[in-house]
Amino acid sequence: MIRDITLGQYYAGESPVHRLDPRTKIIGTLTFIVALFLVKSFWGFVLCAAFLGIVVTVSKVPLSFILRGLKPILIILALTFAINIFMIDGTEIWRWKFLKITVEGIRQALFMGIRLILLIISSSLLTLTTKPIALTDGLEKLMAPFAKIGAPAHEIAMMMSIALRFIPTLLQETDKIMKAQQARGADFESGNIIRRAKAMIPIIVPLFVSAFHIAMDLAMAMEARCYRGGKGRTRMNEIRFGKNDALAVLFLAALVGGVVLIRIFV
Repeated sequence: MIRDITLGQYYAGESPVHRLDPRTKIIGTLTFIVALFLVKSFWGFVLCAAFLGIVVTVSKVPLSFILRGLKPILIILALTFAINIFMIDGTEIWRWKFLKITVEGIRQALFMGIRLILLIISSSLLTLTTKPIALTDGLEKLMAPFAKIGAPAHEIAMMMSIALRFIPTLLQETDKIMKAQQARGADFESGNIIRRAKAMIPIIVPLFVSAFHIAMDLAMAMEARCYRGGKGRTRMNEIRFGKNDALAVLFLAALVGGVVLIRIFV
């Protein structure tokens, strides 16, 4: 399951989505998330799912690779579904002691599940189609207005991109530690949830040690290359808005308009 997490990974490609300006993709992802929370009917989710399906198709990232990232959150999905389906008051369909299932609970559970799935897929698609260095540049450009009031825009963007970049690295380290301990007789699969959680405790210490080593190596590499922050820093490839970015913005505006119209009239 550790290897199934796709958030933070980059899938190399030359699709139109890969070539979009990173600022367009960041703003587009945030706008799509806002649109998801504006949806109040299933037709709105159909529109959002269709929009996301078109983007996935154009990005040429295999759908199976994207859906693989949903495996680690199945427990969260199941828990969210159970909480909503049993705890929402309304027209009762079934009851046993304090547990009850209502029509409104089923509707809310489905809404929350679909919303969470689409949110995870859209967020994963951002990192899958954007190189870490491009993501850093995009975040820095977007936060440039805050730099005028003293906010460290470059440093914040760098920290965010490094955090995303090293998610796959730390997951690989976790997988290596688990395999090494399994070879020594550790059992992470059997028992109930509490026992499995206790079995994961011995992984924490070596994982923290490995994370500090990785951070130290990165700091030394940046120091050796005379990294001094964003002031006066130049870029080999400057990011610029193009025609495809304008089309993407229009496409996104059409989605938001459609969601608002469905919310008002449906």
